[in-house]
Amino acid sequence: MMAPALLLQAYASGWFPMAAGAERGGGIEWFSPNPRGILPLDRFHVPARLQRVIRQGRFEIRIDAAFEPVMRACAARDDTWISDEIVESYVALHRLGFAHSVEAWRAGRLVGGLYGVALRGAFFGESMYHEETDASKVALAALIDRLRARHYVLLDIQWVTPHLEQFGAVEVPRRRYLKLLAESLRLDCQFA
Repeated sequence: MMAPALLLQAYASGWFPMAAGAERGGGIEWFSPNPRGILPLDRFHVPARLQRVIRQGRFEIRIDAAFEPVMRACAARDDTWISDEIVESYVALHRLGFAHSVEAWRAGRLVGGLYGVALRGAFFGESMYHEETDASKVALAALIDRLRARHYVLLDIQWVTPHLEQFGAVEVPRRRYLKLLAESLRLDCQFA
């Protein structure tokens, strides 16, 4: 298991871990991509179809009700970077109040969600999954609402994917990212 203090120090410095060949028990590697993917909280875009899904209230959103199951569901794919060591390490961060899950439930069953690390005014999104269409997207919209309401200023998504581009994700050069990170770490936001 990675020590919580090491993980928090890494995030505060712009680094994050991933397991290499997690499905085969590979070791931990550290990343600080340049450019870095972020999702600007003030420019988050909710597509019209997703707005309708949210208004319909198909999913119940819960926070931290099933942190480890969300992580395990995110890891349940053929090519994963989420090893047992990663799960164990982030569950320890969760117990300390730094790692959180945003979950989509339907009829009392967990059907999607995401998890990440909250540190001062930054949230570091790690992974998301869905078992039902739109479940993870609704969880993402709920995360954005929560971060805005609590005055967070940075949502780090590591790398921009086509899926996240539809919500307004952008790449920023490392120098800009580190400046945004430093600004976010001066704040004292509370996720819970």
